[in-house]
Amino acid sequence: MPKKGKRFRKAHDAVKEVNGVINLQLAADLVKQTATAKFDESVDIDVRLGVDPRHADQQVRGTVALPHGTGKTVRVLVLASEGKQAEAREAGADHVGLDDYLEKIQKDGWLEFDVLVATPDVMAKVGKLGRFLGPRGLMPNPKSGTVTMDVAHAVHEVKAGKIDFRVDKFGNLHCSIGKASFTPEQIVDNATSFLKEVLRLRPAAAKGVYMRSVTMSTTMGPGIAVDKNELLNRLR
Repeated sequence: MPKKGKRFRKAHDAVKEVNGVINLQLAADLVKQTATAKFDESVDIDVRLGVDPRHADQQVRGTVALPHGTGKTVRVLVLASEGKQAEAREAGADHVGLDDYLEKIQKDGWLEFDVLVATPDVMAKVGKLGRFLGPRGLMPNPKSGTVTMDVAHAVHEVKAGKIDFRVDKFGNLHCSIGKASFTPEQIVDNATSFLKEVLRLRPAAAKGVYMRSVTMSTTMGPGIAVDKNELLNRLR
């Protein structure tokens, strides 16, 4: 196993020195303190859930609009018939079209976008690109608001910081909720919005403890375990 660098060890030691409960506010402060890379690191949250994703009734998937955005520039592709393309461009979509982009994806493997929005009437065509889009989580979905006739609203939401999340096969959720350059208050606000939505989406079939652990970290920093009891009191 490769050795951790001096910066990581120093950041890890700073977390170990904390006495007592680490609540969400303190975790946000520590995230700022331990972000020592020479670039603006992402702030990530990992949630371990008490669900078994092998069962359809224990899936956890949703969207949430982060109040302070993600800090990332999100590239949006809109696939729509001509009647909706002008609306998408005016809303700020980075790429707009239909057959030209479908061909570009299929023939060239072009995937230089982060979110794909499509109108319902073109989904039959978009669906044929499942082998390109599906593995990368780029297939539009009505539940996430990316299959819609209101393309302007969808583009505005994505650009403003709306994110999708989905539990993995191990029952974990991983989500980026900001940047290390955010204030601690902004990090807390975004984390709270995300975690409240995760709590709201608890499947009825999930038994026992639902939110088992929550860890916050930066791209290059150590994990900071947030006290579960304090967190649940905050979210309810």
